[in-house]
Amino acid sequence: MVGLLNAIPRTRLYERLKEEKRLLKDPSGDNTDFTINFIPKMNYDVLINGYKQILKTVYAPKHYYERVKTFLRDYTPPNKKAMRFRLSYIGTFFKSAVILGMIGKERFHYWRLISWTVFRRPRLFPHALTFAIYGFHFRKIFARYL
Repeated sequence: MVGLLNAIPRTRLYERLKEEKRLLKDPSGDNTDFTINFIPKMNYDVLINGYKQILKTVYAPKHYYERVKTFLRDYTPPNKKAMRFRLSYIGTFFKSAVILGMIGKERFHYWRLISWTVFRRPRLFPHALTFAIYGFHFRKIFARYL
C-alpha cells in the first residue's frame, strides 16, 4: 500500500524535524489520509498532487493486475503441504466474481488474471484471488480521497 511519510515520535526523523522546527502535530496513524505531520521542503500542494497521481496510476486496474501477474509468473511458493480447502473459499470466489468480475470496472482485468492463473499457475490461484481482492480494497480506500 502506498502512503505518505509521517514522522513518528522517538525516531531520528522525528527528532531531526523537531530540531528544525518543522513538526506540525502528532501523526494520525493513518498514512493514507493525505496528511503529513511536518513541513516538507517541497511545496505541499505539489507533493499531494503528485501523491494523488501516483495513486491513480498504481491502483488503476490495468497496472495493478499486470503487477500481480508479473509477481505470480516469477513467484516460487515454498514446498509445503497443500493448502487445506475450506467451504468458505467457494463463497469468497463467487463473491469476488460478482463484485470484481461482473460489477467492477476492472472485470476484464480480473477475468484475464483468473484465467491466466488457472491455466498457467493453478497452484497460485488462491494468491491471484487474494491479490485481486486487495486491489479492490486499495481502490476503495483511496476513492474516498481522490
